[in-house]
Amino acid sequence: MSFPATENLNVAAFEAMPSPRELHERVPLADAAAEFVAAARNTLCRVLDRTDPRLLVIVGPCSIHDPAAALDYAQRLRALAAAVQDSFYLVMRVYFEKPRTVSGWKGFINDPHMDDSFQIAEGMERARRFLVDLAALGVPAATEALDPASPQYLGDLIAWYAIGARTSESQTHREMASGLSAPVGFKNATDGNIGVAINAIRSARAPHTFLGITSEGTQAIVRTRGNRYGHIVLRGGQSPNYDTAQVALTEQELLQAGLSPNLVVDCAHANSMKKPELQPLVFRDCIHQIIEGNGSIVGLMLESNIVAGNQAIPEDKSRLIYGCSVTDPCIGWDTTEKLIRESAAAVAPVLRLRHQKEQ
Repeated sequence: MSFPATENLNVAAFEAMPSPRELHERVPLADAAAEFVAAARNTLCRVLDRTDPRLLVIVGPCSIHDPAAALDYAQRLRALAAAVQDSFYLVMRVYFEKPRTVSGWKGFINDPHMDDSFQIAEGMERARRFLVDLAALGVPAATEALDPASPQYLGDLIAWYAIGARTSESQTHREMASGLSAPVGFKNATDGNIGVAINAIRSARAPHTFLGITSEGTQAIVRTRGNRYGHIVLRGGQSPNYDTAQVALTEQELLQAGLSPNLVVDCAHANSMKKPELQPLVFRDCIHQIIEGNGSIVGLMLESNIVAGNQAIPEDKSRLIYGCSVTDPCIGWDTTEKLIRESAAAVAPVLRLRHQKEQ
């Protein structure tokens, strides 16, 4: 007598994936680069602890689709970082995974060829190679933690994580964040609710136990210590939330929750109404708040690329515009450099005073 199948009914196939350990061995992190990543994380922790008076600036493409163009961007960013290092600590936005409300390109790891072939193993290896190159170059990396398995493959290379607006309320992502080895910024919900992000910070500070994978790729029970470097990222909602009043209200709610009032403001997304030309206005507004005495804004985020705007993914990939986003529109490099240089000079006196007080 035969019985009906009851599992994997909607699964078309399984394909083997290299274990995290295999990928680490194939694409190793050199000792000097590992020291650089550790030092970058320590710097970010000092910014959040207020022992480093500089501002964190997370800047880079909305998503990575062309590693060669992204490395070109990183080289430009490294030179800019050296020029503004007294005021800003620059970290490159390196997003390989893209959450989708309905559909669309899911990012470089999932679909590196941008043709729905979903060569995930190749995407993961190429992503790791890029991050190794970035660390060797001396540019810290920031990314979104989306797939719970990805940190085992790439986590040794990341200086800062974001948990996105769609996933800050997810128990899975709060648990994952509690075990991440770097500071984590939780974005407010897409409707603007900041309580979701505050609860996520509180949750991720605590130890958790959940199912995950080991470096060998086997299923395991993961027990975490908790991550005390969680903080909120204001990205807007139904309306922008970077203004003085919204920042003050967020400070109050964080303090009422027993949390440090550490805010990173995302100058893109709903705060700029997804209009890249408004990002510099948001950035300058936040710099003005700091000059006027705000002490809670510890960081800013920009979506920036070599070429301004964005482009659709063409069927003929040779027609792609070099250095131009294939997801959200970005500001161009010239605008980015001018904005960061001018803002660093404008805020420098205030940051020097902070440094003197801390000493």
